[in-house]
Amino acid sequence: MEEKGTPVAGAADKMQGMTITTLVLVAIAIVTVLAAIWWGRKLRLQRKRIEAELARSRQTVHPEPGQATETAPPPVAPPPPPLADTPVAAAAPFEAAPAAMATDLATPPPPPAPAVPPPPAGADDFTRMKGVGPKLAARLNELGITSYAQIAALTPEQAADLDAQLGTFKGRLVRDRWIEQAGYLARDDRDGFEAAFGKL
Repeated sequence: MEEKGTPVAGAADKMQGMTITTLVLVAIAIVTVLAAIWWGRKLRLQRKRIEAELARSRQTVHPEPGQATETAPPPVAPPPPPLADTPVAAAAPFEAAPAAMATDLATPPPPPAPAVPPPPAGADDFTRMKGVGPKLAARLNELGITSYAQIAALTPEQAADLDAQLGTFKGRLVRDRWIEQAGYLARDDRDGFEAAFGKL
């Protein structure tokens, strides 16, 4: 014979299991709500403390009318020392003879000396060469070099001698390839020059 109480006992076990689960969930919810209330109260107290500090600092900076503040008065600078009543000697009058003034006005100032002397008549314009400026061109003219043909015809020994006489420009003759540049310019080969050294 089958027992009829077995399905009822299983249902009771299920009900008891659901009741425990429900009670655990309710307990978790209560703990969460209590924690939230505690946290909110803590934040509210902190906000009130900060607002009270701000109110105190505002009163110190901007006191309300009629309210006494405990701030110290601003420091007062000591008075300056009294001025001495000593007389100041008058400057001697400027005395210049009209003739001396006229002489100063009649003599014009000397003209400024040119920084770079002009090239001799008929000399080639060495500043067309790459790496040669007005001062270096003037130095070449001082050394008797006046044409591209002279530079193009230099032997290695002559080039070394000329380079040694260039002073602060020493080394430029070889580095900037003057002999090659001067060769193109002496032949008036503009296309060859620009192909090798860039635009003139």
